[in-house]
Amino acid sequence: MGPENRPLDLEWLEDFLALAEHGNFSRAAQARAIAQPAFSRHIRSLEEWVGVELFDRTAHPAALTMAGERFHPLVKALLADLQAARIKTRAVHDLAAISLRIAATNALSLTVFPRWLSGMESQLRLGPVQTMSDSLQACEDLMLQRRVQFVLCHGHANAPGRLDEFHYPVLTLGRDVLVPVSIPASEASSKPLYRLSADMEAPILMYGEESGLGRILRTCLRDQLRLRTTATASAGFTAVFTAHYAVMLKTMALEGRGIAWLPESLIADELASGKLLRAGDAGWQVSIEIRLYRQHAEMTPVAESLWQLSRQSAAASAASHPRPSAAV
Repeated sequence: MGPENRPLDLEWLEDFLALAEHGNFSRAAQARAIAQPAFSRHIRSLEEWVGVELFDRTAHPAALTMAGERFHPLVKALLADLQAARIKTRAVHDLAAISLRIAATNALSLTVFPRWLSGMESQLRLGPVQTMSDSLQACEDLMLQRRVQFVLCHGHANAPGRLDEFHYPVLTLGRDVLVPVSIPASEASSKPLYRLSADMEAPILMYGEESGLGRILRTCLRDQLRLRTTATASAGFTAVFTAHYAVMLKTMALEGRGIAWLPESLIADELASGKLLRAGDAGWQVSIEIRLYRQHAEMTPVAESLWQLSRQSAAASAASHPRPSAAV
């Protein structure tokens, strides 16, 4: 069987778009959540199927050849049409059984998501809703693999994620703040047990690499938050505990293990009751957005209606709560 008769794997086309976007085999393979050797084989197999080289590998970053430039928009249109055809066919088959598939990061799935969904349901008949709660990296994977229609997560302009890199449509539904907190120094104290300052060491409860909040925190407080990298380092804060989820860091903070940066939406009750206290001034806080991403391709009618209603709600919220002119 010659290359021209070889079956075409649609994943090769997804890999082609990823490499065209990133210009780097390693980063594109990471975005596609596959090993680089397998990714490279996919690209080579696609070129054998087409019959021409699609990338100039001598260029840095890897660039599309003239044939690749012609192939690129055709592939994007083909995949979008296939996705739309799949969705419309399923809708015709059983419109009543269609469910919304929404991924939400762990902290927001416990706080913002239930209220937001209730607000949408008060205005739309949504039907069954399938929700997945995980780290931002896992939620991004679900969106990139087209296993969900929406992703609800925190975001920051200075710390773009993979959905931003691939230009997924996004709305800002609201705002939140990452607040450094500690338990009180004593039961009757109004001062935190641990407090941040430039010349004081403090135990830090830190987010793991898969956490979107961790990415934002490390980006926005890069200069202030110098973590020790070795046991003998003489300067910087010490990360005594690491976890992917804000809920876990909240639990450890309440146990008095150190300072954690937690979304204000997650700890409003603890701040009000005094179980947690702010462990730094406003310069240690990070203003963040609550974002809703959607798929590029046309979605089911109920999903499109949800997006339109969310867009109207986001516009109304932005008009009544203008973005601060200066925020970390």
